[in-house]
Amino acid sequence: MDAGDEGIKAKWYSSVLSETVNLPGSMAENLKGDDITLKTKWTGSIYDSSYFFHPRLEKYRKPGNIKIPFWLTPAKHYTGAAWYQKDVEIPASWKDKRVVLSLEYPHSETRVWIDHVEIGTQYTFVVAQNFELPINLKPGKHTITLLIDNRIKAINVGQDSHSLTDHTQGNWNGVVGKMFLQAGSPVYFEDVQVYPDLKEKSAKVKIELKSGDHLASKGRITLSAKSFNTNNIIQVKPVTVPYQLKNGTGLLEIDLPMGDKIATWDEFDPALYRLTATLLADDGKKDEKEIQFGMREFKAVGRSFEINGRPVFLRGTVNNCEFPLTGYPSMDVAAWERIFKISKAHGLNHMRFHSWCPPEAAFIAADLTGFYLQPEGPSWANHGTSIGEGKPIDQFIYDETNRMSKNYGNYASFCMMAYGNEPRGRQVEYLTKFNNYWKAKDSRRLYTGASVGGSWPVIPNNEFMVRAGARGLDWGNKPESISNYAKQIEQFTVPFVAHEMGQYCVFPNFEEIKKYTGVYKAKNFEMFQEDLADHDMADQAKDFLMASGKLQALCYKNEIEKALRTPNYNGFQLLSLNDYPGQGTALVGVLDAFWDEKGYITAKEFKRFSNSTVPLLKVPKFVYTNNEILNASIEVAHFGQAPLVNAKISWRIKDVSGSILEKGTFDQKSLPIGNCIQIGDIRFALNSIQKATQLNLEVSINGTKFANDWNFWVYPAELPKLKTSFYYTEQLDDQARKILDEGGNVFLNVAGKVVKGKEVVQTFLPVFWNTSWFKMRPPHTLGILCDPKNPALENFPTENHSDMQWWEIVNKAQVMNLEDFPSGFRPIIQPIDTWFLNRRLALVMEAKVGKGKLLISSANLSPNLKDVPAAQQLYFSLEKYMMSEKFNPKYEVAFETVKDIFESPSKIQFNTFTKDSPDELKPKSKNN
Repeated sequence: MDAGDEGIKAKWYSSVLSETVNLPGSMAENLKGDDITLKTKWTGSIYDSSYFFHPRLEKYRKPGNIKIPFWLTPAKHYTGAAWYQKDVEIPASWKDKRVVLSLEYPHSETRVWIDHVEIGTQYTFVVAQNFELPINLKPGKHTITLLIDNRIKAINVGQDSHSLTDHTQGNWNGVVGKMFLQAGSPVYFEDVQVYPDLKEKSAKVKIELKSGDHLASKGRITLSAKSFNTNNIIQVKPVTVPYQLKNGTGLLEIDLPMGDKIATWDEFDPALYRLTATLLADDGKKDEKEIQFGMREFKAVGRSFEINGRPVFLRGTVNNCEFPLTGYPSMDVAAWERIFKISKAHGLNHMRFHSWCPPEAAFIAADLTGFYLQPEGPSWANHGTSIGEGKPIDQFIYDETNRMSKNYGNYASFCMMAYGNEPRGRQVEYLTKFNNYWKAKDSRRLYTGASVGGSWPVIPNNEFMVRAGARGLDWGNKPESISNYAKQIEQFTVPFVAHEMGQYCVFPNFEEIKKYTGVYKAKNFEMFQEDLADHDMADQAKDFLMASGKLQALCYKNEIEKALRTPNYNGFQLLSLNDYPGQGTALVGVLDAFWDEKGYITAKEFKRFSNSTVPLLKVPKFVYTNNEILNASIEVAHFGQAPLVNAKISWRIKDVSGSILEKGTFDQKSLPIGNCIQIGDIRFALNSIQKATQLNLEVSINGTKFANDWNFWVYPAELPKLKTSFYYTEQLDDQARKILDEGGNVFLNVAGKVVKGKEVVQTFLPVFWNTSWFKMRPPHTLGILCDPKNPALENFPTENHSDMQWWEIVNKAQVMNLEDFPSGFRPIIQPIDTWFLNRRLALVMEAKVGKGKLLISSANLSPNLKDVPAAQQLYFSLEKYMMSEKFNPKYEVAFETVKDIFESPSKIQFNTFTKDSPDELKPKSKNN
């Protein structure tokens, strides 16, 4: 390590370095670097600095027990210069050869010496770094020395860019991909790019030739190609042309007819070819280059995407460079094939790479699996930098995207590109020029200036939009499945893709901690787990995970379906299918950071509502009374390989026991490729249902795997009037106390009157991204947990988690903070708090108070409810419970403890302490 930047002056490249590391790998993997302390200078913004100051978290700040909540914790951390050295043997047979040192994914700036001679410097986040060794290097032993520096220097892409930030685990120092010396012809292929032309059934091959020392050269180039992953191998007739180099460089364009039978590449049939380009010089020098490519055209036609002339809907996820075992991307094809196959198993066909470009292995794997990629330049030019203002980053973005195009441009999966994520600066001017540059240079993919939120300016010449603004669920109002995003996208004349859709949080899965067997540890999870135990809820962790997960899945289902039923909508990019361990810990995935399922929804279940073909339901609500009629319309979104001819679509309604109450079949209909395909209506009278019931409506396309289903609830329009013996009150008054002291029963409705817990904002929707990154921006809860077998809920059909029938009860209802309640106390209905605070909360609870029994609700439940059938039914169920012998609360609670909920604020309140990151963690400039 060269923390003091002494090595160049001291000529370390001329000395023997004393330590040993294993490469490929990172310094952290080799346990080189500094121990983690509160003073560690991380690469990344910390918005919620309460960790550094809050007394509650003091124990996690002590040496030996440092547990940070912002991201995963590496074994060691180091930013700065580090030197690597290796002795190599140059064989005599390499005489007169061009010798290249190739380093895949050094991070980030690399200087190279051979023996005592410096041969070059490269700085890139997106491709391998290749260094030419001196010509006629003598055979025998030589020493190669690398100086790798992972600091942000003159070129600042932004400290939160996923190409280098510790948020994404992390800003490593080392070389993590392939490392080799290669000897070859001094006359060689510098670049070969293949441009498919489906209409002409040919491929235009653009070739750049070079020769060392500007040697003159002439000879022949032969191009041959054949498919390699198709059922029948297609052999393309070779083409041979002459070439001539005069000044050491040359450009050729060769048309390669592909024959009458062309195998095209797409998500359904990812047929690939291997092009072999062979150079044979007249003097016997020979070079050969193999190129993987696919015959495909990915275009924007009006407001639609088309692949090979067929409409395509992008069902995507955002990849944020989460690799929790190593901290750097997988460099092998098999690991990326796993990621893409898991994504496809969930019905997806697309992946955006947020402010980073994956290694070549990812493109190879995406080609093989049939996955549409949007890699980006390695920049989030927002936090600490900007574009279009004359900074070095302006040229660097062009350099990096050119490197991406040159190295990965032939891969069929490379369909889209952006500069990066959400910039600031003179972005319209800069990104307009960026788009124009790329549209003129390479037509094989589509370009959008940047992937942005809804408040960013529109770049007018984008070929497609990746924007927020047309996403989210309007569950501040009663849930329905009729609305769409058409109004939000009507201004755009090019295809629209939703930016970072979802971001619905789920409670941490503490079973995941044991998976962190690599160089990073989930100290954040450990901290949350211990804090949960400190708040007397350790035994509820799994239940919190499963209940919040069911709500998360419900949210993703409804948002994806809303997108699929929107005309002229062309895709979404979920944030994301898997968890993001940084930015405060964003548990937004139905999969964990390892791409494994968490247990509350399977890939098969997810794929029902996120697939190439999805039946869709249009209803004005999900909660009914039995004097109503369920009127539903059925649509299909179909983006399959071909139209579905004479499709037969059937439906059935069943109860929780599986009994079918009604079923039917629509007239046969051919389904074109597109969405908003009207199928027909369902009308089901509910008057035969006499008690509160949960029903399920399933729609299937017969003879296919395509089906989808929805739960809805039916309640009696008129409930029996019970003669109650308990005292109903809306304040804990003297009468309530008297009745409790005398052994009576009290129902206390305290909706709107809570003080202890007033700071907790609950909506039906769960936490967005996480409460740390957004400094406790509401909502703060993750749905509710209850026990369906609790006798208090005997007349209120429910599972143990939030579902649509809970909306009118839960949404914007106050919660009670039970911080002073007895150990082990559990409410009947328990809101799940953000894992950063782990407050023990209640919506409905019961207790023995004095000699009596008390049931309290901070949701508005009363005998006088109207037009809220689920709330009416829940109150009725609680009434019957309180009138039964089963009403026997387990815990005794002092009257004053209960009363304090309506008088005293919570003892622990969230406080950001600073508006920005703590001063001691801010990067220091050279001037201070």
